[in-house]
Amino acid sequence: MAEQRSAVAEPGTLGDIMGQVARALRHEHADVEGTLQTITTAAVQSVPGAEDGGISYVIARKKVESRAWTGDLAHDADRLQSRVREGPCLDALWTGQIVRIDDMTSETRWPRFAAEAARLGVRSCLSFQLFVEHDCLGALNLYSRSPQAFGAESEEIGTVFASHAAVALSGAQTEANLRRAMTSRDVLGQAKGILMERYKLTSDQAFHTLTRASQQANRKIIDLAEELCETGSMPG
Repeated sequence: MAEQRSAVAEPGTLGDIMGQVARALRHEHADVEGTLQTITTAAVQSVPGAEDGGISYVIARKKVESRAWTGDLAHDADRLQSRVREGPCLDALWTGQIVRIDDMTSETRWPRFAAEAARLGVRSCLSFQLFVEHDCLGALNLYSRSPQAFGAESEEIGTVFASHAAVALSGAQTEANLRRAMTSRDVLGQAKGILMERYKLTSDQAFHTLTRASQQANRKIIDLAEELCETGSMPG
């Protein structure tokens, strides 16, 4: 993780922090995973009291994923919340409020999570809702091995940071979606071209052929098109 931590230099003011993060996001990473990693690395460096951090995704309001952690402490704590289905991250996701635990050993809101987190070495944590997009939610989680690690300044900087990071992450996701859409369109075009040439079909006929094959095989049409382009054979 040392290489990731070098993405953002030690900041001075909050303006310095956001300027350096913006430059890191613009120049170092073009993909979603890279953006997530830059966000968590910069947050751990910037928010007073933070020693480790990660981002949790909740997909379709059911599946919880831990992503872009900066160390084992964050990874284990994020996965713990997913396993026991309670904790500050999940509350931050659903309510949009900042959620803070000052000392795991005296925390009563999430007793199962708090007890197991304390055994992992987590003594305090801070969670921010990062984004809400359709059925996908995200939260930024920061952890410390010391009790009372986070205060009002941590919440203030973390809030500004999470707001800017959410915009950057949304942009990266949009760019990734556009890339996938363009790639899918190209693959479908190539697959149609193969069928048109081989069987003397029109463009519409080739597309309907792919659609029928997709329905019969119960597979996505883009997967069939990729296989046709790679192997030269239509599945089924």
